[in-house]
Amino acid sequence: MNIQNEKCVMVFNEELPLGIIANTAGILGITLGKYIPETVGPTVFDKDQYQHLGIITTPVPILKTTQAKIKEIRQQLYLPDFKDLIVVDFSDVAQSCNIYDEYIAKANQTTEEDFTYYGIAIYGTKKLVNKLTGSLPLLR
Repeated sequence: MNIQNEKCVMVFNEELPLGIIANTAGILGITLGKYIPETVGPTVFDKDQYQHLGIITTPVPILKTTQAKIKEIRQQLYLPDFKDLIVVDFSDVAQSCNIYDEYIAKANQTTEEDFTYYGIAIYGTKKLVNKLTGSLPLLR
């Protein structure tokens, strides 16, 4: 994996309240950290020798779009052309559950068509990530 040729973005449903967007960002970020640990830098020490744990070494643009567009992007991500990308999604199905086993059971009973995505994170080759998200504006 060549980090210089890789890109990571998060895309959020712009229609959601700020609290739900923030919660979604946290969940996506934690999961990405599990699957791309090589992007997290080493611990840093300040002048007083207090440590600051490593953070991601590359920028992560935070983008916005409609729920319909996120759904469209998510559908594209199932295509063979995008199979090498790492994709994390967070949906109404997950958000409505209090324990993980409940999420597993509910997801198993829900068709993909019925998921409403709050956000997705995508990591992989810049060319592919840009093909999917290059025209989306920053969340401000």
